[in-house]
Amino acid sequence: MERLVIGILAPVDAGKTSLSEALLYRGGLLRSPGRVDHRDSYLDTERLERERGITIFSKQAVFSLGEKTITLLDTPGHADFSAEMERALSVLDYAILLISGTDGVQGYTKTLFRLLESRGIPCFFFVNKMDRPGTDRAKRLAELRESFGSEILDFSSALSEGEGELMPEPADFPSLPPELLESLSLTEESTMEEYLSSGKLSLSRIQELFQKRQFFPLFFGSALKMEGISPLLLGIFFLMKAPSFPASRGLSARVFKISRDEKGRRLSFLKLRSGKIQKRQELLPGEKITGIRLYSGAGYEELSEAEPGMLVALTGIRSLYAGQSIGEEGEESRSSSGAVLEYSLYPAEGGEEEIRELYRRIRELSEEFPELHLSYDSEIPEIRLRLMGEVQTEILGELIRERFGTEVRFGEGRILYRETIGRIAEGVGHFEPLRHYAEVHLLLEPLPRGSGTKLRTLCPLDTLSGEKQRQILELLSSEEFPGVLGGFPITDLRISLLSGKASEKHTDGGDFREAAIRALRQGLRRAESLLLEPWYRYRMELPPESLGRAMTELSKRGLEPASPEIRGESAFLSGEGPLSPLFSYEREFREMSRGRGKLSMDFLGYRSCPGERELLSEWGYDPDSDLRYPSSSVFCLHGSSRIIPWDQVEKYMHLPPYLERKRGEEESGEGDGTRRDPEEGFRKAGHYIGDQELEEIFVRTYGPVRDRAAEAEAAGKRMSFEKTRAENLRREREKREEREKKDAPERGEEALIVDGYNMIYAFPALRKIAEENLDSAREKLLERLSNYRAYSGKNVILVFDAYRLERHPVETALRSGVRVVFTKEAQTADRYIEELSRRLSEEGGRVEVASGDRLVQLIAWSGRGVSILSAADLERELERVEEEIRREHLRFDSAPRGSLSGRGILPDEKS
Repeated sequence: MERLVIGILAPVDAGKTSLSEALLYRGGLLRSPGRVDHRDSYLDTERLERERGITIFSKQAVFSLGEKTITLLDTPGHADFSAEMERALSVLDYAILLISGTDGVQGYTKTLFRLLESRGIPCFFFVNKMDRPGTDRAKRLAELRESFGSEILDFSSALSEGEGELMPEPADFPSLPPELLESLSLTEESTMEEYLSSGKLSLSRIQELFQKRQFFPLFFGSALKMEGISPLLLGIFFLMKAPSFPASRGLSARVFKISRDEKGRRLSFLKLRSGKIQKRQELLPGEKITGIRLYSGAGYEELSEAEPGMLVALTGIRSLYAGQSIGEEGEESRSSSGAVLEYSLYPAEGGEEEIRELYRRIRELSEEFPELHLSYDSEIPEIRLRLMGEVQTEILGELIRERFGTEVRFGEGRILYRETIGRIAEGVGHFEPLRHYAEVHLLLEPLPRGSGTKLRTLCPLDTLSGEKQRQILELLSSEEFPGVLGGFPITDLRISLLSGKASEKHTDGGDFREAAIRALRQGLRRAESLLLEPWYRYRMELPPESLGRAMTELSKRGLEPASPEIRGESAFLSGEGPLSPLFSYEREFREMSRGRGKLSMDFLGYRSCPGERELLSEWGYDPDSDLRYPSSSVFCLHGSSRIIPWDQVEKYMHLPPYLERKRGEEESGEGDGTRRDPEEGFRKAGHYIGDQELEEIFVRTYGPVRDRAAEAEAAGKRMSFEKTRAENLRREREKREEREKKDAPERGEEALIVDGYNMIYAFPALRKIAEENLDSAREKLLERLSNYRAYSGKNVILVFDAYRLERHPVETALRSGVRVVFTKEAQTADRYIEELSRRLSEEGGRVEVASGDRLVQLIAWSGRGVSILSAADLERELERVEEEIRREHLRFDSAPRGSLSGRGILPDEKS
């Protein structure tokens, strides 16, 4: 049996839900179609959807069409929920793009088509509402071909409108009109030859052309009146066929959605492409599938096994996330629906403790809506999240109230600007505090708008090993890095790894993280940074008497719409502009048009910000004060660590520069007017590797070269899922154990985190012991901290680097009441302590960090609400406590409890 997943996509008010109901009714699933205005539609299962009359969450329905089983996926049409729609695209085999016969092609329609095109998803067009007065079939066909190309072919009259049973066999495919066959034959040369030789085209040939997006079938009708539905179903039956995979392919699946049922159980929705999934199977380490649900509307069927082509929800699995690939499934395309607004979220009543508690309760929403980028700022304090618009804030507020029983309020929305660069620059980062070493050189190049951030490596393998290069590239792709103008995320640039240097004795992966961040930030400081703002295409429909006022208001906001149009009883205004003048206009527009107007806005992408200078002056962002993302470097000079400002790093760097100062001028063709070879600077520096040699190196090391180093390595090391599954399970088990161990300190308790090796080399007595036996020095420090822990009652966590051990996981043990941690590979003690202290602080604990490295103190914890102890402070405190313990033993008495800065007591029976 063939299984197909078909998505319905459309802008708001195109009749998407009505079309879904009509297809399910004619497909035999429903006895009668539901309606949005009656609040009884099959797929709008949530209360919020029924009350507002819009689709918020993607939902599925399953029905049969001859020998095919169809999973129909209804997606949100409102632009505020475009991220939900894009997640659904990752599991579609085909799509139906819906057009309103009255409104025609809208800006968002073109956006949807581009998304389908980028993912290679074949699609039908269905023009709805053709029963409305004034609709013109020929006009809509011409408009569609003008917008999307001549490959749009009208199939609505070629397939019969019969109301009886659908044709059960593909052999019954009807003969197509000659003009339609001629249009199909023009798509490919081989198709033309087949048509000229036989005067017809086989169904398999037409299906192949459709799957390759060589043409797009078009249908007209009215979903509400069931007109044109049968031809559309016949088109699905005849033209769409299930994708095939090699029989040898192992398990392959894509997770596209995380949700929860009415009892709060976590549901992981995925599309199974090949292989099988069974109940009670251990899909991830320690996580067995407890249930497999095949949903259709609000109901579901429990399955014992899922087969290829099914869209199922798994229970019992806690670690899957939206967008995750399983087995041999390829990587997911990057979403283009990033939020453009940032909001603050607060409980309706209460202060800091209530804000922190709200954050703890709603963190699960990040699993369901990863685009929210939910975070907690403990310094202000406030909860921050990213949204697409005001409609989404209303829905999210109602969702929190419904699920968690909490009333919330949102702060004023802030536009999420982005930053890019205007010219090429080389960035250098050096990190060399005590017993650490790394240097990284990066090349930053501007890319066209909408390109995002791209990574590659130009570093020879004999300069820096493939493993070290992978660590650097994975770091640069792991998060959004802020720019240096206003601290906004960077975009539209390519980052190339040029070179790097390590020390056999002192370098670990965490050092390259520090050096790479500094190289990126230093390069941004050297490049010409530009501020980008979201731009929109707006379209207004309003009463003619409100036209003059609307044009005046737009002019005041610096917007210049095109000439107005008057059609019937409505006036239309359209234009393009930055978001800032449009941000708060929607509410004013509704009042001005007395509720009779419609304002639609389609996201065009990020473009130059018109008011950059004024905004930067207002924000006053200082990149030198951003300790989390420094642009300076750290060098070891005369036996001590020294911070070198970003504009002086070149004087101290250990590797030669790859770019000459005039490299940017040469590439842009300035100077003598001759355009230089882009690789000439590399040749002059003596480190040039030609394209062919570079490709040969990568093919030998990683496999076939692709755009990014991570992809190249994955291609080179790819093996079947069955062979690597055991290793993946082991790693996931270690990650789970690590998470469990991290949660050892109880929330809200006091904790002292000690940087082990820094203390050993800072305490004179311990340093002397370490010169002969490092293990003995560790044991002595542990003994002293154990006594302190027993006396003070604090949680004491002692952290050591384990950088010498390859593939070393985080190792944690409880010894004499002290939790001893050896960090994992590519993670310094500094970084581990920073992350742990921040997490404990956010969870309400009182945290003190002891480190003898002044640089680490400045970088990791300054301004984070975490108390800092120097090595001298800790040694004095340990000596004080040891003296108190000796006195108590002499007096046989007990002491009062305190903190590091005061007196302490021996806790009562504290384990």
